[in-house]
Amino acid sequence: MSFSLIPDYSFPDICKVTPQFLKNAGIRLLLLDLDNTMAPYGTLVPSREIAEWAEAVRESGVTTFILTNNRGSERVEALSKALGMGYIMNARKPFVTGINQALEKLGFSKAETALAGDQIFTDVLAANCAGITSIVVRPIRSLNPLFNLRYWLEAPFRALCRNKM
Repeated sequence: MSFSLIPDYSFPDICKVTPQFLKNAGIRLLLLDLDNTMAPYGTLVPSREIAEWAEAVRESGVTTFILTNNRGSERVEALSKALGMGYIMNARKPFVTGINQALEKLGFSKAETALAGDQIFTDVLAANCAGITSIVVRPIRSLNPLFNLRYWLEAPFRALCRNKM
């Protein structure tokens, strides 16, 4: 749809994306990046806060689903099981292939779908190109200098987001 690096919404972390916000925005399917959005890199177990948030979102009637660029990772399976979510690995974000697979598999329309992630150049770009709502969150942890550089390069696009929550 639109080649834009500006997110529709910006939140300080994924737990601030409330069921009420999703309901008000008409979101019934929330696609979720995994690394640094739902869990720090390398972890096998989600934090209690994120697990409780995921449960509250599902209880509100919103379907949650992991969309990750990870390939063949036992970690993805362990985290998705702990969070009670399905997943697609090797989603190839910023390409829209994974998003389209998820929409087809789960039976939701683009108008009722959002993708939340910590990266502008993959998550936000993929969502915007697919024509779904894009939500950016701050990364959970940033220890890698290359990731820090990427986040620094993304700062202007985060700043241009009109809907900072």
